[in-house]
Amino acid sequence: MELKTRKLLTAFAEKASGLGFDDVRVAPADSIPEAGDRLRQFLDKGYHGTMGWMAETAERRSAPVNLWPEVKSVLMLAMNYGPDAAPKNHPLAHLQDRSRGGISVYARHRDYHDVIKGRLKELASFLVSRAGGDVKVFVDTAPVMEKPLGQAAGLGWQGKHTNLVSRDLGSWFFLGSIFTTLELPPSGAEEDHCGSCRACLDSCPTDAFPAPYQLDARRCISYLTIEHPGPVPDEFREAIGNRIYGCDDCLAACPWNKFASSAREAKLIAREDLKNPKLADLLALDDPAFRALFSGSPVKRIGRGRFLRNVLIAAGNSGQPALLDKVRLLLRDSDPVVRGAAVWAFRRLAPEDAVLAIRPTEIAREADEAVRSEWLSPPPS
Repeated sequence: MELKTRKLLTAFAEKASGLGFDDVRVAPADSIPEAGDRLRQFLDKGYHGTMGWMAETAERRSAPVNLWPEVKSVLMLAMNYGPDAAPKNHPLAHLQDRSRGGISVYARHRDYHDVIKGRLKELASFLVSRAGGDVKVFVDTAPVMEKPLGQAAGLGWQGKHTNLVSRDLGSWFFLGSIFTTLELPPSGAEEDHCGSCRACLDSCPTDAFPAPYQLDARRCISYLTIEHPGPVPDEFREAIGNRIYGCDDCLAACPWNKFASSAREAKLIAREDLKNPKLADLLALDDPAFRALFSGSPVKRIGRGRFLRNVLIAAGNSGQPALLDKVRLLLRDSDPVVRGAAVWAFRRLAPEDAVLAIRPTEIAREADEAVRSEWLSPPPS
């Protein structure tokens, strides 16, 4: 039986590699007993912000058997999305040109959910055809603790920035899981190799790490630009800089990335037009143009309003008065969050006399709270 199982896992790993996965490991379903308590501590501190679904699904999320009582083993898979190694394609290259926006590396091409889930289903069918049992596949959207399971399976360890780090793939990889009723031999957990390093913690522009291995999402730029609805709190706007969807600073700072390689899956290799797009072009996007540009991209999920809010913050931080005409047009946008962000950007870029002159003539709705609060707030530094 042991030889048969080894052959099964070898064949499974070969199949997974052929489908674009870079590593596969096995964890017992009961291998993360501490995850539930850590999740509850995170929620009790309010670190999840407006992500109410995390609290709503906390019980199911805390252990695989709470989600599916029949599960015995979890196959954890990694797919590399590493950026091109060329200096011009460095994940933080956009920070050097404030006239352009930075989109997180993972979101510069196809939505990884679409890429990975179909392949997980194919692998699950392969497993059932060879060994029987029942299976379920998950990619990020289900209440599954992928990172603790990834560490328990040996894919990597959760670094001080709370993301999974691999000795072979660095920081740049997606996770997928296959739950099965089969009892498979575990691969063995990975140890923590962070040591005394704190490069990821020190790199965070908004001090989102209260302590090593803890993340306050309410201060995280990825959360603020993707998950957070409404206006971005003023205290974080300057620190956001020109990051318009997500943030890679803590990932890019990790020294284990010296072992990382570029993505080999074509659908995860960055599109040229999404590497460092011009803010001027993005400010002109109406809804159809936004949907067309980000068709198949995870960016599309947040919608034009939230995306333009982010672009306007980047415009306000750009020091580029040439963007004023496009910012001015957005003062009359149909979305109040866009209008409020446009006011902030306009005040940052325009001379004081222009700001004073525009008050009575340009604001779309006098009673618009989002806009009025921006005008009445202290002048930007």
